[in-house]
Amino acid sequence: MALRAAPAFDTLERLSRSADGDILAFEQVPLERARGRGARSNRSSRFDSLQRHSIDDGWSREDPQGDFDTREHVERACSIISRNRSPDLPFDQSINPYRGCAHGCAYCYARPTHNYLGHSAGLDFERDIHIKPNAAELLREELGRPRYRARVIAIGTNTDGYQPLERKYRIMRDLLKVFLETQHPVAIITKSALVTRDLDLLGELARRNLVSVTLSLTSMDHRLSRWMEPRASSPARRLEAIGRLREAGVPVHVLAAPMIPAINDMELERLLENAAAQGARSAGMLMLRLPGEVSDIFREWLLHHYPDKLSHVLSLVRSVRGGKTNDARFHSRFTGQGPYAAMLEQRFKLVARRLGLARKAPTLCHDLFVAPTRENRQLSLF
Repeated sequence: MALRAAPAFDTLERLSRSADGDILAFEQVPLERARGRGARSNRSSRFDSLQRHSIDDGWSREDPQGDFDTREHVERACSIISRNRSPDLPFDQSINPYRGCAHGCAYCYARPTHNYLGHSAGLDFERDIHIKPNAAELLREELGRPRYRARVIAIGTNTDGYQPLERKYRIMRDLLKVFLETQHPVAIITKSALVTRDLDLLGELARRNLVSVTLSLTSMDHRLSRWMEPRASSPARRLEAIGRLREAGVPVHVLAAPMIPAINDMELERLLENAAAQGARSAGMLMLRLPGEVSDIFREWLLHHYPDKLSHVLSLVRSVRGGKTNDARFHSRFTGQGPYAAMLEQRFKLVARRLGLARKAPTLCHDLFVAPTRENRQLSLF
């Protein structure tokens, strides 16, 4: 009796060697099911007691896995303002309305945080999105505490507040209403043109010097942008957003990030020139860093899109990070070290100065803050 041929899966090679000689192994995911995603694999969380490794054994599945569609996890958060003591960051307070990010950037340094939720840093980070619909309610409560003192709150430092699900949940808009009500300063970082939906609120905040918006630009090549940031706004739409924000009087900062050796570093001048033409007021630059699981996820991405550049790119990354793919030390983790990093920094300074983007980001006002009125939650006896 003739055997029926098993269905062929169009997958990446299951085993390959990385540039430093390590075996690079990852869970096979059919490419047609990972379309529109940045990661190419979905390893178990490092905190799981058991690790799963799926392979195609040549037999068809009676219960095939579903496609990697976005899955919404609505949670009731207990607090909303996070605090940090990093000397590398210009703020010490931040808000993340979502955990996980459907933009799917292959290089995203926030991916390892999904392990703490029991998810993979790979495809799960892009499809299992945790939503905090009570964020604005918690913000009003925390701003109303007697000991609270107004300082800039940053949004978008870990995952993007204007990612696709924001169209449905509108959490960012609710947060901006609280900031406007309390006249509290806020700094937004995003790579989504959806930020222009809230131009009315952003314009009001800007008139009181209470808001700044940073647009992240990675490449002017639409194909490369789609490969690296599959569900983020296109470069053209981000540039259009810079122009619209500027017309509304909102101070706009552009961030060329991350700069990836031999992939997009040759675009640095072009990125800043286009942003300046649209009205960006100042600029910054960040070097690629690959903490934790991101190192393997980015290797897999390179293996798929740029197999001929794999060794060269990772060699340059290690030259910037002291022989490793990541350097977590303060003062160097965002900038890197060595000749390549110094050359890129010099290029950035020269073009930023030429385009008038070398000025510092504006200092936002915090003297106008008015604490929100606290609701009396005591129940009546009558």
